[in-house]
Amino acid sequence: MIKYIEKKILNGNYLSREEALYIAHVSGTEIFELFVSANIIRNHFMGNKVDLCSIVNAKSGACPEDCSFCVQSSKSKAEIKVYPLINKKIVINHAKKAKNSGAKRFSIVTSGRKVSDRDLSAIADMISEIKESGLLPCASLGLLREKELAVLKSAGLGRYHHNLETSESFFPQICRTHNFTDKLKTIDAVKSIGLSICSGGIFGMGETWQDRIDMAFMLKELNVDSIPINFLIPIKGTALGYREFLHPFEALKTISLYRFILPRKEIRICGGRMQILGEFNSMVFFAGADSLLTGNYLTTVGRSYEDDLRIINAYGLTT
Repeated sequence: MIKYIEKKILNGNYLSREEALYIAHVSGTEIFELFVSANIIRNHFMGNKVDLCSIVNAKSGACPEDCSFCVQSSKSKAEIKVYPLINKKIVINHAKKAKNSGAKRFSIVTSGRKVSDRDLSAIADMISEIKESGLLPCASLGLLREKELAVLKSAGLGRYHHNLETSESFFPQICRTHNFTDKLKTIDAVKSIGLSICSGGIFGMGETWQDRIDMAFMLKELNVDSIPINFLIPIKGTALGYREFLHPFEALKTISLYRFILPRKEIRICGGRMQILGEFNSMVFFAGADSLLTGNYLTTVGRSYEDDLRIINAYGLTT
């Protein structure tokens, strides 16, 4: 069945929801057959190039939103650094380090529902310099609308990041201070002014495989360009701190599922990669991924540029 679905996708057709549900329930040694097919699909549509991006946590904590997975949310009792928007010099130094290490994209990320007009202006100035350095500037600044996004685009922004986080039906269980429609409005605004969109979610929050499939098909419908896949790191003090870690093979199977559903899109592995996958980290490409967030994340440790490049080279891939 897996080889049949693989051939169907390679011939330019798309996965049905029934076939997606079949993949979600693959188990035993058939999982390795799934990985082989996901790798073939990745190579066919995306080639052997890995897209690397890096981020800077430019404004941390003190967020009024109540997202259950986040240490920066109003619900969280976890101890983190809290600070306002950092200055331009620090951001540019982070960007230069990312570029020298092989990253192609660099994103400015802030906490909160949305940035203030004052911070938006300062970030636009940062974006201009990031673009001049030769990097592709990205940003993740909350629930922005067309007018605010246009300011960033004029400064040189090429891509905006705004996760759906999970399926529409499961979303109310992880956030109450904004809703799924707010998410969709932001994504529509990004698309309406001609920016590239990066949108995905977090896995391991208690969602079902059906939720994962529903989000994947929503991302397909929205025609997003890059899909960040994050794995929940249960942190004490957060509302989801009690959750068990995903099994590494469940995480890898999720990557493969998204490659099957979204064969022509960037599947970007982000937060929780090392904590969840551990020694299986190097299998993300075999499972169908073609992109990585490298370096540290917002409030947790990631993987060094050097270690990621070593794995990429070992697989015969390039950046």
